[in-house]
Amino acid sequence: MNKVILMGRLTRDPDIRYSQGEKAMAIARYTLAVDRRFSRGGGDGNDQTADFISCVAFGRSAEFAEKYLHQGTRIVVTGRIQTGSYTNRDGQKVYTTDVVVEDQEFAESKSASAQNAGSSFRQEARPQPSSAVDDGFMNIPDGVEDEGLPFN
Repeated sequence: MNKVILMGRLTRDPDIRYSQGEKAMAIARYTLAVDRRFSRGGGDGNDQTADFISCVAFGRSAEFAEKYLHQGTRIVVTGRIQTGSYTNRDGQKVYTTDVVVEDQEFAESKSASAQNAGSSFRQEARPQPSSAVDDGFMNIPDGVEDEGLPFN
């Protein structure tokens, strides 16, 4: 079984590209900084460092990333690990490891994200929807179909 679950913060805004052809598909690439706890022998076990994990999302997941994710956003990603290789311009073989995103969701509220983003990541001014409530979620009016929402 190839299944991975990660929780971390985006190190920068997602890089969005579109495939060529008749049915162009969105492809989003981003890197998650995922905390790693470890002990340096004799330490209290609270030392921290981070792993930087490359993620790639396709289709609707990529469109969601383009619209809603930005540097500093804390998310949970579920997916699978995929390895590959290619030969670079210098003729050297380069090995890659990515998490192919199957599901992604926010790991904190918008207000908590804004507070944390100010301390370690740049804060972007984003317009607030007029129907946003204090917890950072927007009320969806009656009659709106679920299929139009990005988190299906």
